[in-house]
Amino acid sequence: MQPSPENYDFDLEHALRAVVGVRSIVPPDAYTAETLGTERLGHGVLIRPEGIVLTIGYLVTEAETVWIKLADNRVAQGHVLGYDQETGFGVVQALARLDEVALPLGNSSATRVGDPVVVGGAGGRSNSVAAKIVAKQEFAGYWEYLLDEAIFTAPSHPHWGGSAMIGADGRLLGIGSLQVQRLVSEKKSEDINMIVPIDLLKPVLDDIMTAGRPKRPARPWLGLYATEVGNRVAIAGIAGRGPAKTADLRSGDIIISVAGADVKNLAGFFRNVWSLGEAGVEVPIMVNREGRMLDVRVRSGDRRRFLKGPVLH
Repeated sequence: MQPSPENYDFDLEHALRAVVGVRSIVPPDAYTAETLGTERLGHGVLIRPEGIVLTIGYLVTEAETVWIKLADNRVAQGHVLGYDQETGFGVVQALARLDEVALPLGNSSATRVGDPVVVGGAGGRSNSVAAKIVAKQEFAGYWEYLLDEAIFTAPSHPHWGGSAMIGADGRLLGIGSLQVQRLVSEKKSEDINMIVPIDLLKPVLDDIMTAGRPKRPARPWLGLYATEVGNRVAIAGIAGRGPAKTADLRSGDIIISVAGADVKNLAGFFRNVWSLGEAGVEVPIMVNREGRMLDVRVRSGDRRRFLKGPVLH
């Protein structure tokens, strides 16, 4: 599944040099330590020659130390400039001169299902996959995350976090986020990668680099993990110290409606909550708890206020 240079019209080896390793250390008392761990490993992509590395946000959220490993095995310390909870991107500044190629940004909205791509990991061709786009569709994540149109590729890269999706013109089209499964027949499924499209980065990159986050109002955050059960949404877990815990929402609650609007799926649930206003708005939720209908009012929060900010080195 490794890509072969002769199959591409760009310098594959040159482009893959822009893909770096990312290792971060997060303090044990960080909000995300319980779910994401205190040591995180993945990839990133040099997108500007001054050492700006784009990665997937969960690798560097609340990180106090970040290390960047280059194609020639040099290691440089990095500083987290910021991350965007809505898109899922994270941006790191190398604290040393890298003298490496930066991968230019492409146009992810122009991609089509069936297009060949390279999903590249740190380490060159041996850690990269020759893949194709197999779907472009909505994606809802249980952690209150929603993309109107994510990109999905196959075969799956086994170490997907922060990997680079590179198009036929050698430009960066997206950043690897997850491995998910899709049905290819009644009895067969396959692993595929979910890629965050690069076009989502362009309006917010300068804000992240200068302010640590996009300059837009924060969405209401409840602090729960939800899953679809049939045509309903169930609470699968509650984040510690979050609004849902304070409001006494519980694992196992079935969400019936938000502000009177019926809830049938994750995407609808999130959009109903976000339509009520900015972070801090009260969110009325009707739940079915063991056969009893309950009205619960949750004072939403700003997710960013629960997270440790980047450490200035």
